Amino acid sequence: MLPREFLVPPAKPFPTQGRSAEDVMAELRQRKHGDTAWQGGRSPAFVFKADNAVDTLGRDAFVEYFAENALGALSAFPSVRGLEQEVVAMALSLFHAPEGAAGFMSTGGSESILLAVQACRKRGRARRGDPAHRGNIVAPETLHPAFDKAASLMDLTIRRVPVGADFRADVAAMEAAIDADTILLVGSAPSFPYGMIDPISDLSRIAVQRDIWLHVDACVGGYLAPFARALGRPVPEFDFALPGVHSISADLHKYGFAPKPASTVLYRSAELAACQPFESNEWPAGRFMTTTAVGTRPAGGVAAAWATIQHLGHEGYCRVAQQLLAGIDQYVAALRSMDGLYVVGEPDLAIVAYGAHEVDAYAIAKQMAAKGWLPSLLKRPRAVHRMMSMLHVETQGEYLGDLEKVIQSVKAAGKPEDSGLEARY
Repeated sequence: MLPREFLVPPAKPFPTQGRSAEDVMAELRQRKHGDTAWQGGRSPAFVFKADNAVDTLGRDAFVEYFAENALGALSAFPSVRGLEQEVVAMALSLFHAPEGAAGFMSTGGSESILLAVQACRKRGRARRGDPAHRGNIVAPETLHPAFDKAASLMDLTIRRVPVGADFRADVAAMEAAIDADTILLVGSAPSFPYGMIDPISDLSRIAVQRDIWLHVDACVGGYLAPFARALGRPVPEFDFALPGVHSISADLHKYGFAPKPASTVLYRSAELAACQPFESNEWPAGRFMTTTAVGTRPAGGVAAAWATIQHLGHEGYCRVAQQLLAGIDQYVAALRSMDGLYVVGEPDLAIVAYGAHEVDAYAIAKQMAAKGWLPSLLKRPRAVHRMMSMLHVETQGEYLGDLEKVIQSVKAAGKPEDSGLEARY
């Protein structure tokens, strides 16, 4: 049965006559009134910001390529192809890729992950000489569900291994889960639930020893971690500098601060990257080839990502990272100073989750929601989860002030009734 959230309203007649542009835009603005006020840091994720100038440039660059279709980059729009190739080349350099590495842009993290899994399966089948081999993926339990989506589409099996007491991948347990049908190891940089980077260097060692493809899911932190390291932060290694890393997914529309949709999927070698494109010549219109799961995709996302990188440069990204991480440090310190709260693990970058010792974290989240702060929750442990950006740093005084009041209110209420909240992404 289709989930209730996806049911459409009763049939509505198609409009017989058009409306003025002003009238249409007025209704769109009116409809947004019920949305979470992300501009005030009220959303726990989904929107990211460097500063107003970067936002404006990204918007302008996107609109400059508003009509162009990246599907036609090889024929009609060579400028789009050039921009995409430059974005990928800069990303490969940022992630210490060896000479001969290659990659592509995609529309987001889920697509980048899907493409990397498909490439891995294709290469594995070719090496085994078995065009129908269905292998398994070994990963920590914190693995993003996009891998489950990929596995479902490709009839693969995922072996999720419990994380260690530090909430990072348990490398020994993952190695024990490998068998002759394992085609892929995955680590996160960082994991979405806990915000901690898995021990990729140890996974790299296993990947080399066992000759298994290792993918690093850096969709969240890929375009923040290198600049945090440049600032002297103790960020663990996670990229192509480690010899066992075969591929990396990293989203430009998160901490790359580019407009959506923009992500990258990168490969250690052109040989590995060659497993990604799809090609067909079975219909009357001739050869058809795409490097992405989708066909049509907005060239605006490519142009805006290029423009954002060009505008910020390494220095600009370091500047934003310094401001963001300093604000997160203050946020974490404030959480740890609040009576009864604890921070889950030791976050490496910008994802922070907090739980409570004496009261239900979901009860806290419910009251914070009543104050206009959209909650994001973890179920193991029960905790409140935020993917921090400058939007949150700029409003964290207000957030922490409300949080202190809510904690006292929840404590005073005693044992709460069921909050009715569910951890969902």
